[in-house]
Amino acid sequence: MTTVLRVPEELSARVPAEQRGPGLERDAVRLLVSRGTAVSHHAFAELPCLLRAGDLLVVNTSATLAAAVDGRVGYARVVVHFSTRGDDGRWAVELREPDGNGTTRARAGTRAKTAVRLPGGGRLVLEEPLSERGERLWWARASVDVRGVLKEHGRPIRYSYTERNQPLSVYQTVFALPSADGAGSAEMPSAARPFTARLVAELVRRGVQFAPVTLHTGVSSAEVHEPPYAERFAVPEASARLINNVRAGRERHAVLPRGGGGRRAGGRVIAVGTTAVRAVESAAGADGVVRAAEGWTDLVVTPERGVRVVDGLLTGLHEPEASHLLMLEAVAGRAAVDRGYEEALRGRYLWHEFGDVHLVLPEESPHTEHCDSNSW
Repeated sequence: MTTVLRVPEELSARVPAEQRGPGLERDAVRLLVSRGTAVSHHAFAELPCLLRAGDLLVVNTSATLAAAVDGRVGYARVVVHFSTRGDDGRWAVELREPDGNGTTRARAGTRAKTAVRLPGGGRLVLEEPLSERGERLWWARASVDVRGVLKEHGRPIRYSYTERNQPLSVYQTVFALPSADGAGSAEMPSAARPFTARLVAELVRRGVQFAPVTLHTGVSSAEVHEPPYAERFAVPEASARLINNVRAGRERHAVLPRGGGGRRAGGRVIAVGTTAVRAVESAAGADGVVRAAEGWTDLVVTPERGVRVVDGLLTGLHEPEASHLLMLEAVAGRAAVDRGYEEALRGRYLWHEFGDVHLVLPEESPHTEHCDSNSW
């Protein structure tokens, strides 16, 4: 497994980029680019000249929920993190306790039949652990419509490295779409957060395409790094077709003779976020063909399994949790991941959902277009 140095606390992004100074927007973050073990430094706004016409960005359209709700167990205050709605109407939840600083900490002693009083008079009863791997997340049944509780009383899940509570709008990406059944992500698909409408328009103008998919992310552990649990996903027919067309076009370019009038290689399939990787790889057969699919996925992408579809990945910088780094390794290889993270630490990039981002591209000849700067 990849070894990564511990991330200093001061490198945690405490507020969103647009709150760090006047006139800043979401795209005012840094972009580390890895091509194999070669690393370069950019501003995120330079992304259009780092991609090329024919590239395809796979983006997650899941909207972020106001998934944290105050409650009481007996006389004790708790905070319920609503993670995922099951097909039987139950919710996977985590019970936490206030830490006195506006955030929460792990709560000990949670067990079956624990009853939580929710604001507005509702009641939540824990029934069984979500997984045999531990008792952090529980399947629970509510006496009221949880979606109404979240809408009226919920707030975004906030972790201790952030400075203050933020409105839900801060946690929505430019690609987020409301779901007809009220489903969404307990935690923001944060790799897409730096995109603005203006940047998307510039990418489209330059010939970059977008393939929307959906994966509703659950609650990750703030204390113990765990592999992801099963999550709901959907890859629509139109997106599957786009992905397959780009891959087929690249294969056609690969067999063209060299020296053909300065031809470029075909487009690349680049996932925006590990959630997009999980969705599209879950819809791919062993032959690498993506087919329209929806349902639940428990896929964990590892170097042993490899990736069948994705050529590159745009991702945030996170604590070195096993599943995140194993997926990066599957896309880029261990040496590239180690080198990229070493450079991110050396360059004092900012971590977590409000932080800087990392673009992992295939190791190949540099793109003919050139960004003006190599630093930010």
